[in-house]
Amino acid sequence: MTPDCDLLRRYAEARSEEAFAELVRRHLDLVYSAALRQVNGDAHLAQDVTQTVFTDLARKADSLSRRPVLTGWLYTSAHFAAAKAVRAERRRRAHEQEAQTMSELLHDPAPDLEWSKLRPVLDEAMHKLKETDREAILLRYFQQRPLGEIGARLGVSENTARMRVDRALDKLRAVLSRRGVTLTGATLAMTLGADAVAAAPAGLAVSVTATSLVGAASTGTGISATLVKLMAMTKVKAGVAGALVIASVVTPLVVQHQTQARLREQDEALRQQMDQLAKLREKNQKLPNQLAQRKNSQLIPNDQFSELLKLRGEVGRLRNRAQELTKIAAIREEEALLSRDQLWPARVNRLKQWLEENPSERIPELQSLSDRQWMDALYAATPETADEYRVAMSDVRAAAQHIFADFKLHPALQQYAKDNNGQFPTDPSQLRPYFDSPIYDSILERYTILPASSLVSELRPGGDWVITQKAPVNEAHDWRTATSLTGTKQATPYATNRWVLVH
Repeated sequence: MTPDCDLLRRYAEARSEEAFAELVRRHLDLVYSAALRQVNGDAHLAQDVTQTVFTDLARKADSLSRRPVLTGWLYTSAHFAAAKAVRAERRRRAHEQEAQTMSELLHDPAPDLEWSKLRPVLDEAMHKLKETDREAILLRYFQQRPLGEIGARLGVSENTARMRVDRALDKLRAVLSRRGVTLTGATLAMTLGADAVAAAPAGLAVSVTATSLVGAASTGTGISATLVKLMAMTKVKAGVAGALVIASVVTPLVVQHQTQARLREQDEALRQQMDQLAKLREKNQKLPNQLAQRKNSQLIPNDQFSELLKLRGEVGRLRNRAQELTKIAAIREEEALLSRDQLWPARVNRLKQWLEENPSERIPELQSLSDRQWMDALYAATPETADEYRVAMSDVRAAAQHIFADFKLHPALQQYAKDNNGQFPTDPSQLRPYFDSPIYDSILERYTILPASSLVSELRPGGDWVITQKAPVNEAHDWRTATSLTGTKQATPYATNRWVLVH
C-alpha cells in the first residue's frame, strides 16, 4: 500500500487528483464516523464536516505531506471541525427561529448495550490520550490495520506495535472508566472494531474528492479544468468489481441554492416582522392621547394602562429587530452575487470592521494572523448579528492564541528551561529575551503562571506548571490555552469550568 505521505506529496507537487482521491477513499469512513458521533447523528452536518476536513487536507497538502501517518491529523481535524460546525448550526437555527430538531441518529434504533454506553463519550475520551496512543488505537481498531502494518507505519517492530496498542487500549479504558463507562479490554476492543467506523453514504467519496479539489483551487492549486468537467456531468458511472458510485452535484451549486432559499426565508420573516411592527405603530400612535386621558381621568383601567406601556416597549424592540433583519437581508443579497474567491475575504473584512467598532474584543496576538489564517478561523461561520460576531471573534482569538503558544511561547519556554537547569520561569516577562522576534509587552501581560493541577484536565499538557491567559475577553465563548515544557493544550467552550481554578 502506498504510504499516505507519498500520496499527499504526489498531490502537493503534481496535483495528482488520483492520489488525493485514494486518500479520501482510504480515510473517508474514519472521518465521517467521527463527525457523525460529534454532531449528534446529523448526517447532513457530518457530511459538511467531512467535506471541511478533506478540503483543509487539500489546502495544507504541502506541510502535511511530511507526516508519515495522516490518521491522527484527520481524526483531530474532524473533532475541531465538528465542534465549530455544531456551534454554527446552533446559531443559525436560533437566528431563524426554526422549530425542527436535529435529524434522527443514523444508527441502529436498538444498538447493543456496550456501544450505546460508549458512543456518547468515545471521541472525547480519545482526545484525552496522547497523540501516539490515539494513533495506535485509530490504526488498529478504527481502521482494522494488522499489527505488522502498524509497526511499519510507526517505525517499530510488530511486537512493539502490539504492546503499544495494548497500553493505549488500557489508557482508553481508564479514561472511560472515569466517565462511568466500565468495559473489559476484550469487550472494548470488540466494540471498537465492530461499531467505531460506519460506512459513509454512497457517493460521498466522489463528492468530497471533487469539492475538496475545487476548494483548494481557490488558493491557486490550478484545477479549474476539473471543476468544468464536474459541473458538466449530471452523474458518473463506473463499474469495477460490481461497484457503482453516483457522483454528487458540485458543492458551489448547492451553496448557491441554499443561499437563495435562506434569502427567501429571511424575506418572509422580515415581512412578518414589518407587518407586526406596523400594527404596533398604529397602537403606539394612540398612546399619547390615552396617556393624557390617564393623567386627567380614570378612564383607562390599570391592566390596560400597563399593557399600553408594554406595547410601547415592544414597538421599540421590533423596530431594532427590523433594522437588523434589513441589514442581514442586504448582506445575504450581496453575498449571493460574490464568487467563491470573493466570499470569505468579504466576510473577514466585515468582521474586522466590526472589530474596529468594538475594540474591547481585540487582543494583541491578532497582529500576527495572516489573511489566510483569519479565513481559516472564520471558516464555516457566517456571522450576521452582534452575538454571532462575538462568537466568531472568539474563534479568531483562539486561533491567534494557539499560534502564539505553539510557535513563539513554547519554543521560548523550552530555551529558558535549557539555560536555567530545567527550571520553569516565575513570571512570563522572564521569557522576553528568548523569543525569536520582539514580543509586545501587552501580549505577555495577558498571561500568568499557574500550577497545572489548578486547571481542568483539558488544560494539562504535562508538567507541574503552565502559562495561560489571566482572563477571557468573552467568558462564555473564549477558548483557553495552557502551555508547558511538553506542549500546548486548548479547552473549548464545552469545558464550562475552563476559566475556574479547580483547587
